[in-house]
Amino acid sequence: MNRLAAAVWLSALLAVDARAAAHGVYQEFVRKSSGRPVDCAMCHTHSNGPEGTAAGQIGGLSSEELSRLGRARSAFEPGANVDSPILNDFGDLILQRVGKKRVLELRSAPGRLVEELGVASDLDADGLSDAREYLEGTHPLIASDGDPWSLFCHSVKREWFRLVMITAATLITLYGLSNLLRGFAVRVRAKESAEEGAGS
Repeated sequence: MNRLAAAVWLSALLAVDARAAAHGVYQEFVRKSSGRPVDCAMCHTHSNGPEGTAAGQIGGLSSEELSRLGRARSAFEPGANVDSPILNDFGDLILQRVGKKRVLELRSAPGRLVEELGVASDLDADGLSDAREYLEGTHPLIASDGDPWSLFCHSVKREWFRLVMITAATLITLYGLSNLLRGFAVRVRAKESAEEGAGS
């Protein structure tokens, strides 16, 4: 009975918010601005979005998850602790930073979400801010998904000490090997000279 009551409560909430909840304008903006094929998985736990009965979709949620969804949907102002069962970490971050009210307002100007998010957060720690990844159509939760040159520069910057140590170790090894080979060559020549001297 609890699950039925929660489902009825959620249905009423969705009915009131049905038009406002359609955030396809953000996905369309990202597709146009980046030229990349972007699906709902940029913000949602399911690549087909929240509607349906699969895991991570509204029809497949448990009563506890429905309760979490209700709390997330009431995060109208920024700063709320959001843990939505239909949103991934990036989707939760948007609600935490911007608030649902502002997300709904920005549907007429989805590019402004970049400014609202700012450049401080980088959920996948790849050196590209989440706002930039949104704008460029790369996934903010997948460290290997991003502008290749920027990812390379970030990796070099992050791993510079290791790269210096590997380079130094390689050069020392090559120097040691060349001296070792030179030493062998000297011994071989000395042995050949000694054998020639003994044969004369």
